[in-house]
Amino acid sequence: MASSAQSSGSSGGPAVPTVQRGIVKMVLSGCAIIVRGQPRGGPPPERQINLSNIRAGNLARRAAATQPDAKDTPDEPWAFPAREFLRKKLIGKEVCFTIENKTPQGREYGMIYLGKDTNGENIAESLVAEGLATRREGMRANNPEQNRLSECEEQAKAAKKGMWSEGNGSHTLRDLKYTIENPRHFVDSHHQKPVNAIIEHVRDGSVVRALLLPDYYLVTVMLSGIKCPTFRREADGSETPEPFAAEAKFFTESRLLQRDVQIILESCHNQNILGTILHPNGNITELLLKEGFARCVDWSIAVYTRGAEKLRAAERFAKERRLRIWRDYVAPTANLDQKDKQFVAKVMQVLNADAIVVKLNSGDYKTIHLSSIRPPRLEGENTQDKNKKLRPLYDIPYMFEAREFLRKKLIGKKVNVTVDYIRPASPATETVPAFSERTCATVTIGGINIAEALVSKGLATVIRYRQDDDQRSSHYDELLAAEARAIKNGKGLHSKKEVPIHRVADISGDTQKAKQFLPFLQRAGRSEAVVEYVFSGSRLKLYLPKETCLITFLLAGIECPRGARNLPGLVQEGEPFSEEATLFTKELVLQREVEVEVEGMDKAGNFIGWLHIDGANLSVLLVEHALSKVHFTAERSSYYKSLLSAEEAAKQKKEKVWARSEEQPVEEVAPVLEEEERSASYRPVFVTEITDDLHFFVQDVETGTQLEKLMENMRNDISSHPPIEGSYAPRRGEFCIAKFVDGEWYRARVEKVESPAKVHVFYIDYGNREILPSSRLGTLPPAFSPRVLPAQATEYAFAFIQVPQDEDARTDAVDSVVRDIQNTQCLLNVEHLSAGCPHVTLQFADSKGDVGLGLVKEGLVMVEVRKEKQFQKVITEYLNAQESAKSARLNLWRYGDFRADDADEFGYSR
Repeated sequence: MASSAQSSGSSGGPAVPTVQRGIVKMVLSGCAIIVRGQPRGGPPPERQINLSNIRAGNLARRAAATQPDAKDTPDEPWAFPAREFLRKKLIGKEVCFTIENKTPQGREYGMIYLGKDTNGENIAESLVAEGLATRREGMRANNPEQNRLSECEEQAKAAKKGMWSEGNGSHTLRDLKYTIENPRHFVDSHHQKPVNAIIEHVRDGSVVRALLLPDYYLVTVMLSGIKCPTFRREADGSETPEPFAAEAKFFTESRLLQRDVQIILESCHNQNILGTILHPNGNITELLLKEGFARCVDWSIAVYTRGAEKLRAAERFAKERRLRIWRDYVAPTANLDQKDKQFVAKVMQVLNADAIVVKLNSGDYKTIHLSSIRPPRLEGENTQDKNKKLRPLYDIPYMFEAREFLRKKLIGKKVNVTVDYIRPASPATETVPAFSERTCATVTIGGINIAEALVSKGLATVIRYRQDDDQRSSHYDELLAAEARAIKNGKGLHSKKEVPIHRVADISGDTQKAKQFLPFLQRAGRSEAVVEYVFSGSRLKLYLPKETCLITFLLAGIECPRGARNLPGLVQEGEPFSEEATLFTKELVLQREVEVEVEGMDKAGNFIGWLHIDGANLSVLLVEHALSKVHFTAERSSYYKSLLSAEEAAKQKKEKVWARSEEQPVEEVAPVLEEEERSASYRPVFVTEITDDLHFFVQDVETGTQLEKLMENMRNDISSHPPIEGSYAPRRGEFCIAKFVDGEWYRARVEKVESPAKVHVFYIDYGNREILPSSRLGTLPPAFSPRVLPAQATEYAFAFIQVPQDEDARTDAVDSVVRDIQNTQCLLNVEHLSAGCPHVTLQFADSKGDVGLGLVKEGLVMVEVRKEKQFQKVITEYLNAQESAKSARLNLWRYGDFRADDADEFGYSR
């Protein structure tokens, strides 16, 4: 165990005791320690040494659980100070010792010296000199060692040290607390502040027994976020260590046992406390992981206060080097090249709430599944009518919302893909269908983890794994945290509200329904739609959100190559370039938001018309790329000239469908664009009120003097003929006078009467609202009615901006506007009319700065993109400002670009 040295005397003299060396592992009491040797290929041997000739007090002991009648034994006076004296002096230090006596039971008694030889400090003498131990009774001073002990004891008595001081030593007794009545409350009461402690016992590498100071709570602490190999208790009471359990225990013992530490109490599990132990030399949790003595555990890593990512990084360090418990570790993506592990790709299609199709730089397509998440699914067996065909997108709660979130966020965008693992193909069973091999990855855009965003909105759930299953997301902890927030906030799948129902009528191929629906679509002009499926270059399936229906749509004015068709008994081959046309249409419009103009329908109930994507006509684009020819039916269309022009250009290139055609002269048609000018005629106004939805009321400055004169005359009239309290019976829609909080009377209109004590009024000259008792209302004198002077407060909304849907974000925008313009004079220009109120731009009177543009620059609102030509210049300016705010991650943009999504990206409340 320890190196030894033997000194030999003369051949006839007594044998000199062998001097042995070791490192102090533990102090059992004021007169007993455990010494260990140096580790060689595993935990070292150890032995207990009791100090000869002295006695120190016994420490407190808890009654054995197997003896119900036994009682806890308290500390003897000065026992704990003696233990502490030795602990602080010896733990981790090298000592030498000699064995003077060994009992038949194997207890060893001897002398202990601090240092490498017997010239060092004699520990027994130091204890006696401090009054922390006494010479054993009946011990005669008949040799030099005993004489020195006797001298030390006399000196301690004379100096009244330790147990020789006045009093009975009751102040040295600890009030040990072995149990905690309410562990959760106990942990919470410390508010995650470090607590001083001494580690009294190490059960295994990640579980210790700690004495919390200064209140002497003896608690079991499990290290948050990790688990070391343990000692399995057998039926006969023996313990069998798991691989590396003994090494992990020694690793922790050699660094923490009986050391002064600080513990952050983070949570509790049964009667055990979860925490992080801090030592001046480092964090044992991270060290155990880094050395391959522990693994991360999902159930407690969330409470680790110093960052779960640090633990995962430390575990990854050990895995990569295959240290100890990871000696046989094989990474989930070990067989992939680096270029296949991380790449940038363009999203072409959203297959499901957890799967997308991307286009690689090579031009190949690849299906990617989002790691470690599960899309919404039907719960229970009887939730679906067995006679009705299941349409997962519309019939599974929140599936449509999840798909729409991904579609709006990703379609056509470039994303970063980091492959986490490859899930191998699995055969079908009685309960589970067969699955092909799946590539599971973390997909990010603008620094945002799409899976985390989905989970935080309650649109997906996190898959739980076995602890040894390493095939999981590289951001698994963030996913669990996002799910916890979604559950706490009652988002999506975790909401207690009724689930959203999507009643979508599929009228594809239903001639009767299509005939009934046709007039509505024709009258609607351009309708918004989403391309759900592309059958061929000119045949698509569309979802019309306003009409909540699905239709089959054929592109008008063109003749597109027919694709291959499966007919009974044979397969009809497709025409040349049919696949290219289908791919072109897919890449351009699949799952994009488009506009359609319906002109008619065919005998099969398919609608025929024009489809526009980002202002471009898809029929024209197909002709332009030599993937279609102009059909004679286009002659009566307003797009005929554009089609002919595109066809002529394609013919000249002699590519694809025109590769074998002869040139035919066609009259060139030059498109004429009508330019419209934006009207800018600003007039001075006075802003009186800002509403919660960011509308505002203004008074015309030019008529301001008329209002002041009317108010002065009205108040004089009221003071001469004050209304009799309670005489006025308010009725909804009626004009009246109302006494505001400033004690003055103003013109108002009754909006709602709940009771005589609660009447909702609107101040027609200022735009604000109030709830008043009828006693503060009166009849409006006819001389001051709106017929004499119209209501002076006019409601407007900001043009070119979208007000945030999130309540807190909207409040920020409103507060900013209130600070900047309420009760100030501004300049107003009406930009366009709307069903609610006119939309305007507002300028500061002094600087001429655009108020709405300022909100965009601060990232408080989003830009509403309008397609009118006259607004393109100002829209461009607004969009540039929005990009600057997005780059600076201001306010709404703090989690990145979410222009297709009104809510906070990760479900945090602001």
